[in-house]
Amino acid sequence: MIPLLQVNDLRCRYGDTLAVDGATFSLEEGELACLLGPSGCGKTTVLRAIAGFQKLETGTIVMDGKTISNTQGNVAPEHRNVGMVFQDHALFPHLTVARNVAAGVLSRPAVERDRIVDLTVERVGLSGLRNRYPHELSGGQQQRVALARALAPGPRLLLMDEPYSSLDVELREKLGQEVRDLLKDTRTTCILVTHDQQDAFTFGEVVGVMRRGAIEQWDGPYNLYHQPATPFVADFIGDGVLLKGIVIDGKHVKTELAILRGHVPHEHPANAPVRVLVRPDDIVHDDDSPLTARIKKKAFRGESYLYTLELPSGQEVLSLVHSHHNHDVGAPLGIKMEVKHLVVFPAAERTQ
Repeated sequence: MIPLLQVNDLRCRYGDTLAVDGATFSLEEGELACLLGPSGCGKTTVLRAIAGFQKLETGTIVMDGKTISNTQGNVAPEHRNVGMVFQDHALFPHLTVARNVAAGVLSRPAVERDRIVDLTVERVGLSGLRNRYPHELSGGQQQRVALARALAPGPRLLLMDEPYSSLDVELREKLGQEVRDLLKDTRTTCILVTHDQQDAFTFGEVVGVMRRGAIEQWDGPYNLYHQPATPFVADFIGDGVLLKGIVIDGKHVKTELAILRGHVPHEHPANAPVRVLVRPDDIVHDDDSPLTARIKKKAFRGESYLYTLELPSGQEVLSLVHSHHNHDVGAPLGIKMEVKHLVVFPAAERTQ
């Protein structure tokens, strides 16, 4: 089966700055994807290129088996059947909800246009607000209008650029799940751009982590967290530290805390210095353990504390402990290692 979207060796430049450097990925029909990364990593430029607003230096973009962008030229944005939801919503302030949504299907006959508007407004849960103006709506409601307008023409692909950035944390998670459910119900293929990993994990079936214009890993959220492909992905996704270690053999690595068992890639021979990814849930609180570390910092998270622990060597690790176990900064904490996913990187490889 041919993917709905194929992005091959994409490179884009702004003047002397290479904004996207060799991005390659594909999307199946109905799949929900995210481009995730820090500000300036190139994720919005990829979105602009797919929409047809950005010239390519190299590479091709193919949709439904048809090339829509290459170095020779572009299919015009209005002929790509691609919808776009912008960060600032871009609603028409002088139009009602219904008329904002209708703006996406003005070329349709009036009866068909009214039917599409009614159906789309209902789908996004705004039927009772169809005659209100944007300034009379909350931020979440405005975002739903922008989504409805983008969905009304029935695009083959929907692109969303930081759509929840202006919303508070609780609302963005709720709305993100609602939008995900809606797009799955309508089998709409979508790419969401965000710098927030919680947004990405709430929404995306597959996530591309970007750095300096390149996609470091294109994978599911579970693998990004437990099996990151690079130190940057390990550092960017979730909490954790890279603990110094020495390879014993193909199944064991010795660290200051314990000898860890798992798969050691063949490029790390015996006695090679490495760094091992240790997540907060890998360091388990145990008052009976002879192994202790000094509490250097603590952060209350409601149901748990995130403790920063200093080892005798000065290395630091993180431990997530139930909030009933409230220990003072400076006190020793009994711990044990329970690493279920051994992730090993070369000692000198950079995370930034």
